[in-house]
Amino acid sequence: MTLRVILSRLRLTPLIHDGHHLRRSLSAAAAKLPDELPPGAPAPTSDSRLFVAGLSWSVDERSLTDAFSSFGTVTEVRIMYDKNSGRSRGFGFVHFSNDNEAKCAKDAMDGKVMLGRPLRISFALGRVRGASVIVPRLSTVK
Repeated sequence: MTLRVILSRLRLTPLIHDGHHLRRSLSAAAAKLPDELPPGAPAPTSDSRLFVAGLSWSVDERSLTDAFSSFGTVTEVRIMYDKNSGRSRGFGFVHFSNDNEAKCAKDAMDGKVMLGRPLRISFALGRVRGASVIVPRLSTVK
């Protein structure tokens, strides 16, 4: 697929037509996209959900809740487990009641050591259900 086809699908035109193209902000394209999501598109997410990686195998939902509850109201904690062994896959998700609490938790806990392992924390991205590809939200693409 050529750059011109991609840009036309985003309803953008190249900035320069002499064989050189400049990147355009996707925020302009996002403003032009329809409000309805096409089938199979990732569900909209907010910044109140954190992706937590680097978890020790001994971390459970309760200990993760305890570690993050000092930053605000934790509404849900999910640790991902291997289907066959039942062992933690080393990552999970922490949901907060609002975006500010999640941002404070991310800033404070990213890089902190929990049960001997440093945590890597980022805002969770939307995911197409049943797909193995994680799709970033347009609002976070610069």
